[in-house]
Amino acid sequence: MKYSISHSTEYKYGDAVSVSHHSAHLTPREVPERQRTLSASLKISPEPAVRLQRVDYYGNAFTVFIVQEPHDSLVVESRSTVEVLSKPVPDPAKTPAWEEVRDLCAVEVSEEMLAVSEFVYDSTFIKTSPELLEFATPSFPPGRTILAGAIDLTRRINKGFIFDPAATTVSTPLRTVLMSRRGVCQDFAHLQIGCLRALGLPARYVSGYIETMPPAGTTRLRGADASHAWVAVWCPGLGWVDLDPTNNQLCGTQHVTVAWGRDFGDVSPLRGVTYGGGNSFLYVSVDVEAETSDRERSGAGTRLEGAIAGLPAEPARPAAAAPAPPPASAAKADASPGAPSPEPPPAAERTDVDAPAPRLEA
Repeated sequence: MKYSISHSTEYKYGDAVSVSHHSAHLTPREVPERQRTLSASLKISPEPAVRLQRVDYYGNAFTVFIVQEPHDSLVVESRSTVEVLSKPVPDPAKTPAWEEVRDLCAVEVSEEMLAVSEFVYDSTFIKTSPELLEFATPSFPPGRTILAGAIDLTRRINKGFIFDPAATTVSTPLRTVLMSRRGVCQDFAHLQIGCLRALGLPARYVSGYIETMPPAGTTRLRGADASHAWVAVWCPGLGWVDLDPTNNQLCGTQHVTVAWGRDFGDVSPLRGVTYGGGNSFLYVSVDVEAETSDRERSGAGTRLEGAIAGLPAEPARPAAAAPAPPPASAAKADASPGAPSPEPPPAAERTDVDAPAPRLEA
């Protein structure tokens, strides 16, 4: 599948901003044997005085820029063309028992395993706890394979939690998400990662996009898509396997990867700090448009029911309506974790889509 993706972010400030520093993870990354970035551009207005292209610790492309002239708005427009390749659906029965993976991460010190084991430990947004371990345990009885357990955990989060953009912010702790049983895809990804890490299993956070389809008989609305987030769990012999708890799917050609890290803080689409600005407002528009015909959709995400998970089929969850963007902070409108003295980004720029992706029943 080939996609044309546009992601526009605009901040409007009540007062002039004198200087602003930002970083952006908006360029889809290369994923060997799965994804190729055919073209990518980033337009910024006002024109930054400083602009640097970098690759971060995890291999993600990101842009650092500084606007040094007074401005009452900031517009960042990302455009890219990406090809996502179809891969065979992995067989959970052919992965090792989860205890073997846990023990391997604890004792193996090869270069590959050290890189994998980094994703076992706590991070800024994901702190393991007895409550997370208790929630995860039913999916991982003794001897169950790691992918079978991860699939079951994905299904349980999808079935047991309600997509509700008003329930959380970027700083809502996992214990609150676990108690309320509400949140958005960012929360569900953090929750599943926290559960896996509580068992000593490596899991990472993936930020990207998902192709969404309008309900039958309706017209696709431009700008109505959004960023998305999901989980990858490491399975010996397969590598990293992507799972989408929001949509109860093994990720396929509808999922476009932008970046991955320990949690949202490593891959925030746009973050930074501004000096001045007063009250500010955020506007986001995202389009993910397929360039390939429907006849080529054989690699779409696989619904985790029936033959894959050994579970009865369930109806697809309806998509939730997107909330109106709330005001950002007066002095730090696009800040998020990792920037100097930041505040969390407004909810509208979070990875907040519960995409009504097609679900392939067994």
